[in-house]
Amino acid sequence: MVNTGTLCIFPKHITSQIMKEKMRVYHRYLGFFLVGIMAMYSISGIVLIFRQTNAFKVERQVIKTLQPNLNGEQLGAELKIRDLKVTSENGDLLTFDAGNYNKVTGEAHYKVMELPYLLDKMTHLHKANTNDALFVLNIFFGLSLFFFVVSSFWMFAPGTSTFRKGMYFVVAGVILVLTLIFV
Repeated sequence: MVNTGTLCIFPKHITSQIMKEKMRVYHRYLGFFLVGIMAMYSISGIVLIFRQTNAFKVERQVIKTLQPNLNGEQLGAELKIRDLKVTSENGDLLTFDAGNYNKVTGEAHYKVMELPYLLDKMTHLHKANTNDALFVLNIFFGLSLFFFVVSSFWMFAPGTSTFRKGMYFVVAGVILVLTLIFV
C-alpha cells in the first residue's frame, strides 16, 4: 500500500469500490424516495408551459359585491383582472369580456378560468419562492437532482464500454444545453 500522506486503513482500490457502492445505493434509494415529487414537478412543469392559455383550466362563475360607481380602470383593479376593457355601458351596467358590473348595486358577475384544485396546488409548489414556506422543498429537490447528476458517474466503472457510451451521451447532453441557452 502506498502512503499518500493521509491515514487510510484501506488500499485506494477498496475505498473507491466502497464509494462506488455507497453512491449507487444513495442514488437508488433517493430515486425511489423522490419518484412522487419528480412526477409532480414534471406534470406541473408541463402545465406551466401553457399558463398563458386556457389549457387545463376550468371556468368558474364569480359574483362579487364591490363599491358602487367604479369606472373600468378601478373595476379591473378591484377584480384583479389585468387590462380589463369595458366593451359597453348601458345605463348602470358596465359590460366587459368576462362579465358585467352594476354601478348602482356594486355587484359584479364574471367568469374566471382557473386550474383545477390539484393542478393549482402543484403549480403553486413548483413556483414557490422565498416568500413561500415551501421554498425549502424546492431547494432540497434541486440539490437532489444535482446529486443524481454527480452520482450517475459512479454507476459504471470508468473502463467499461457502458461508461464510454455514457460519456458520449453526456457530451451530447451538454451540447444540447449549450445550444438551448445560447441559440
